[in-house]
Order: sequence, then C-alpha cells, then structure tokens
Amino acid sequence: MISGWQQKWRSMFVKFSAAFILVGLIPLLALSFFSVQTFTGHVERYTSNNLQQMILYMSYNLNSVFKEYDEISKLMYTGRYDELYGSGNNQTHYVNDLEQINSVPINGFLKTILYSDSFIRSTYFVRALDNKLYYQAKENLTFMSDDLPVEQWLEQLRKQPNRVVSFPMHPEIYYFGSDKKVFTIGRNLIDISGTLTSEPKVIGTLFFDVDVAVFDQFFKELSLSENDELYVLDHADNIYFSNINILGSKHDVLMDSNEQTLVLKEPLPFLDGQVVALFEKKNLYEQLGTTRFAVYWAIAICAIVLIVMGGWFSRKLAEPISRLIKQMMKVESGNLEAQVEIKGNDEMGRLGHGFNRMVEKLQVFINEAYVAEIKRKQVELNALKSQIRPHYLYNTLEVIRMNAVHSDADEVADMILSLSNQLKYVIDYGEDWVTLERELDHLKDYFYIIQVRFENRFELRYDISEQVDLSWRVLKLSLQPIVENAIQHGVRMKGKGTIGISIERLDDKLAITVYDDGVGMEKEQLERLNETLSDQRAPSKNVGIKNVQDRIKSVCGDEFGLTISSRKHVGTSVLMILPIKEDD
Repeated sequence: MISGWQQKWRSMFVKFSAAFILVGLIPLLALSFFSVQTFTGHVERYTSNNLQQMILYMSYNLNSVFKEYDEISKLMYTGRYDELYGSGNNQTHYVNDLEQINSVPINGFLKTILYSDSFIRSTYFVRALDNKLYYQAKENLTFMSDDLPVEQWLEQLRKQPNRVVSFPMHPEIYYFGSDKKVFTIGRNLIDISGTLTSEPKVIGTLFFDVDVAVFDQFFKELSLSENDELYVLDHADNIYFSNINILGSKHDVLMDSNEQTLVLKEPLPFLDGQVVALFEKKNLYEQLGTTRFAVYWAIAICAIVLIVMGGWFSRKLAEPISRLIKQMMKVESGNLEAQVEIKGNDEMGRLGHGFNRMVEKLQVFINEAYVAEIKRKQVELNALKSQIRPHYLYNTLEVIRMNAVHSDADEVADMILSLSNQLKYVIDYGEDWVTLERELDHLKDYFYIIQVRFENRFELRYDISEQVDLSWRVLKLSLQPIVENAIQHGVRMKGKGTIGISIERLDDKLAITVYDDGVGMEKEQLERLNETLSDQRAPSKNVGIKNVQDRIKSVCGDEFGLTISSRKHVGTSVLMILPIKEDD
C-alpha cells in the first residue's frame, strides 16, 4: 500500500516539475557554466598573450638599449689617446692606424662618453700600465674612490677580455649623498696595432654607470601593481634588475605559473639571460571576476524564473490528470456513472471525452465478454473431443500392429509403426518449431514406407556437418514435402536413384540441401518454378514445396527460404536456408 506522502512524490505534478528542471534548468546551468568557463579561458588567454607580447617588446627594447651602450663603449676604438700609455715615448702607438688624426686627452674622451647618452651618470678609465683611475661625473658630488668596486669589475673582465661586460643594478655608494641606482658597463681597450698574441694586450678598461631610470619608460607600459614582480636575470640567474629591493644577488624567483601567479618569460640575448614577469592573477583578472559575478547573478535570476514558471505550468498540466484519476478510481470501485468534467479541447480534453465514452460502453462490453466466455468454453470442449479421436486411431493402429507381430508379419508391423509415428507427428499441433533430430526421425519413418512400396529402389543418404547441432530448431514438416517431391518428380520417373540430404552451418544460418539424381528439368521449367516460389500469390502444382516456401518466408523473413537448381538428365537440388534457433 503506497502512503499519501509517496503518492504525492509520484504525482504528475512532481514529474512535470522534475522534467522542467531536467529539460530547462540543468541545460541552462550547464550551458551557462561552460559559456562562462569558455569566456574566462578566452579572456585569460587574451590577457596572457597581450602581456607576453609586452614582455617580448620590453625584452627587445632592453636588448636594444644594451646594444646601444655596447656601441658607446666601442667609441674608444675611434681615436688615438696619448695618455693611455702614460709616456710620451709611446706617441707612435696608435689605437687604430686608419684614424691617426684623432687624438684627445683621456678626460676629454670620458666626457665624450659621459654626454653621449642622457642616462649615463659617470665614466671611468683604468689605465693598465699603472692602474691609474680617471673619472668624470655629471653631478658635482664627492667621489669616494675606495668604495668603487673596480677590482671586482676588472676581475670579471679578465675572464672575458674581448667582450663587453654588464654589471647588475647597484646603489651609487661611491658618491657621497647619492641615492641613485645604476648598472655598469665595462669594456677593455685592446691594443690592435701590434703583433697578434694568444693573450690580447689590454691597454686599459672603460667603465660607465647608467641610471636605471632608463628602464622606466618600458616598465610603465606593463602597468605593474604593487604585488607584481619583474626581474632581469643574467646567464647565471643573478638578478640584474628588479622592481623590488633585491639587488645583484641570487634569489628564488618563481619560474612557473601556479594558481595564484602568472609567470611570463622572454630571453634577453645581450645578457644571455631572460626577462621574468610575475603577475598576481587576483589583480590581473579582477575585472573578469566582477563580470563573472554579474553573469552568475543573471543566471540565478533566470533559474528562479524558470523554476516558478515550470511549477505553474506543471500544475496546470497535472490538474486535468488528477481529475481523470479520481473518476477512474470511481469506475474501479464499480461506479459506472462517473464522468470527467471537460475543460478545453486540447489533448487532455480529448482524453476526457474518450474516458467518458469508454465508461458508457463498458457495460455493453461486460455483457459481450460474458457471452464470449461461454463460447470459449464450448470451443475448449470441442477441442477436447477432437483430441479423443486421434487417440482412438493411435490405439487401433497399435492393436493391428500387435496382431501383425503375433502373425510374424514383421514388415507389416514396421509399416504400421512408421505410419503411427507419422500420424502422431503430423496431428500434434503443439509446436511449429521442432528439433532437427525429430524432423529427421519423421523423415526416416516416411522413407521406410516408400522403400517398402517401391521395393528398395530408392536410397536416402545423410551428410551432416560436425558444426550442426541436432537440437537446433527447424520448421515442422519442412523436409518431408521436399523429399516427397524428389521421389515423385525425380527418381521415380527414372526408375531408381538416390536422394541425399546435406546439412551444414553458414555463419548464422542453417543450410539444408535435398538433392537427387533423377530426371531433372529443363531451364525454362526451372525458371517458372523459381518465379512461382518467389511470388506468394501464385498457385503451383508443387503444393508441398510452395507451402514450405510460404511458411519460411512468413515466419523467418525474406532472406530465408528455398532455392531450386536443376539440370536435365542430371538431377535436382533444393537449398533450404533457415535461421539457427537453439533449443531453449
């Protein structure tokens, strides 16, 4: 017994509401979710690509800046500087033989370097002959030469004497009162006028400090927030420059993106390093989060409206069904006067009209059913009587057979037994499909009588494949008419002969071939016979074969049935194709 609470939850209203939610709300939420996710992913990729392009542009500009300072450092190769050698005896030594006319003092040269770029703050030259230090600065600040890390710089240049070397950002501590941050460019002046040796001859070394403000123009384009970080790393991952207070040291820089941080990198060829930018995703996608929040609110409002409209519409659909159920329960209890109130001419209205007409006719149908039940009982009684008569016939044949046995008429007794078995098989209306074994047993009983009648002039042979299971089902009385036709129209007209039965499996079909070595038939006669078999409405002289063909087509389908082939004076072959039906 279903409780009221269970009936309520199984009502049409609940089912309609659930259907609206499944068909409307869930697709809406799913589509909205995937749309938001797709939009979010697109915006994130677009933002990331834009930032990547900006980092690429910045890396390109930084590399260009470094190359410009590299070119500035090469200016000392464009002239002859007397003071580079520390003695007047060296006046015959030239930095460049092709430009002998250029001769300026070292201090003048340093000023040339100093004012070649607005961001160069100071220049230095260390003469190799006596390690004498020359310097020039734009600001009039006290220079503390002891704080200048010139030995560290020279050590780096000794490792790479032929290359320009760039030193990471550092405070300008060797100028009293300076709060500037600079990076330093250094290059050796190599004597290229003498004989080439394995080790280059260093005349002196040029250094100049560059204000890191040169980078500001590039950083402004990135619009870095307080929590974003930017690093310029050299080949050893030393921090060459950063927007945070970490100078000239190794520092654990995040190199791969995670859930909180977007990491973008671009190579910086001049330093054999890279530019690394770390953006905080929370700030980067803040506007995206606001937009996503607004979209979720809109989805929630649409979902609420859909639920309310779905509930109202479901109730409107469920009310007529509830009224119909109440009237049906009255009819179930025996009240045949129940009628449904019709409101409208839609499907529910037509259903109500149909219910009312059904109730009106129900009493008539009850009376007719009562009469039909009486007739059915009479039919069953007549069927019982018809079963008694074959049983009487079986008993009578058995009495005759036993008398023949007692009279030593064994052949007559065997014929009566075969006939009795055939009658039982034919008259048994219980099954349309029988096992292949039973069908072959019936065929043996039939052929035994034929052999006695025609004095063993005909022979029946069997060829059954090992793949065939005798428990498979075949149509009852499907083989005997074909064998009978082979006797009557084949071997009998020849006088004697052999009838063969070949049974094999072809994929998921059972193939049974009945062949004889009788008189055969002409090609025209064979074509007419096959056309007759393919046309279910056409009459045929071969009633038995036509009946078998029609039964197979009707029960199994058009892909199954009989196919006849024959040659005059050679014989006839009938191929029967049946589905494989295993014994249940």
